[in-house]
Amino acid sequence: MKPPAHEYMVGPPRGLTRPQGLPWGRARMRRPWGGPATGAKRRLRGFTLIELIVVMAIVALLASIVAPRYFNSLAKSKETALRTSLVTLRDAIDQFSADKGRYPDSLEELATARYIREIPEDPLTGSREQWVVVAPPPDAQERGAVYDVRSGAAGRASDGRLFADW
Repeated sequence: MKPPAHEYMVGPPRGLTRPQGLPWGRARMRRPWGGPATGAKRRLRGFTLIELIVVMAIVALLASIVAPRYFNSLAKSKETALRTSLVTLRDAIDQFSADKGRYPDSLEELATARYIREIPEDPLTGSREQWVVVAPPPDAQERGAVYDVRSGAAGRASDGRLFADW
């Protein structure tokens, strides 16, 4: 079967020059998008294995740089939230003591007397019941059960101090 006449050129068309390395008699015409005129389908190409490995190595390298910084900042933000909660509770205990002339009997009493809206959550333990209540010293003139409050979290802060000592 002979190919159609428009696919093969016998001589040079007007104004065109011969492609490098191909004789005019058998030079194939090209379609505008660069594919052959014979209708052969262009082979679709994907990524090679080495390209995928290189991309995965770059992503792993970036993740290994970013992950420790993220977790350190997460731990520092929890420590900051704990300090803020302790300051708020201690201020409320001091205000209660100054107003009523005694220490509160529980942290819930601070909330019911509206010195705090609610008992804050310990950011390290994730619980409102883990606060450690410190009783007043025996020589204190004011009575009550809550002199100070500390975190119930185990472990050390980034500065090396125990959370229980804050």
